[in-house]
Amino acid sequence: MPELPEVEITARRLDAALRGAEIESVMAPGINALRSFKPPLSALEGQRIEAVSRRGKHLIVETSGGLALLIHLMSAGRLQLYDKRAGPRDRTSRLLVRVRGSGERELRLREFGSKQAAWVKLLASADLDQDDALAGLGPEAWPEPPPLGELLDVPRPLHALLRDQHVIAGIGRSWVDEILWEAQLSPYKRGADLDGEDAERLRAAIIATLGRALEHYEQAVSLPIPDKLPMPLRVHRHQGEPCPRCGATLQAVHFEDYVIAYCPACQTEGRVLKDRRLSRLLR
Repeated sequence: MPELPEVEITARRLDAALRGAEIESVMAPGINALRSFKPPLSALEGQRIEAVSRRGKHLIVETSGGLALLIHLMSAGRLQLYDKRAGPRDRTSRLLVRVRGSGERELRLREFGSKQAAWVKLLASADLDQDDALAGLGPEAWPEPPPLGELLDVPRPLHALLRDQHVIAGIGRSWVDEILWEAQLSPYKRGADLDGEDAERLRAAIIATLGRALEHYEQAVSLPIPDKLPMPLRVHRHQGEPCPRCGATLQAVHFEDYVIAYCPACQTEGRVLKDRRLSRLLR
């Protein structure tokens, strides 16, 4: 799932390439992706793209006519710029924004898999902050998250808290594993149990981890944005391998649709957490 670093590098690359470009036409082949009907997409024709930016995991394409496309990639979406327009056999496109000049450039929201969960809204720029998708977001996780002591002072596990976009915006399943490993905190430690040192170490880990990811992407990612970004992960998806810090074997807790990866030596005082797959088998 694209998270803050992946969405941020997408916004940076598209903003540099599209700022000032005139929109020729907009279509939504994936009609299920369009979550607004007024104004119509045709209202964008002839407008210029003024900025492509990010809020949490959302992308925002603002135009000269005071309109904005609000886009959420969900788990399998990608917003990519191509020099050639989609052909009739393209089954992945959910939104096509065609721009004039420089050949047949097309900004394309593509989605892989069968869920078709990525979505788009066309709104007045002035109404963005009032839209339900953005109004309920917590503070940005990067570049300067707020002090975490009061923000996380609830009896919920850190792994769930940091993924809750209403608490702090931008972190998902991939980067929360990396952040908690960096901070040497258990994914099941409760937010209310953090002391001042824990909270500051966690905040520093968020800044450092997401910042390093963006530095990596600045060097490794160019247009068109690849279908699979080269994520510089050290813990997530690396269960069974040696911990990069202490050499202990990385472990995992498996859920129905995601996995929590962690280092027992660095994060849980040597304890291997119960794997839900084994728990079900032993019932």
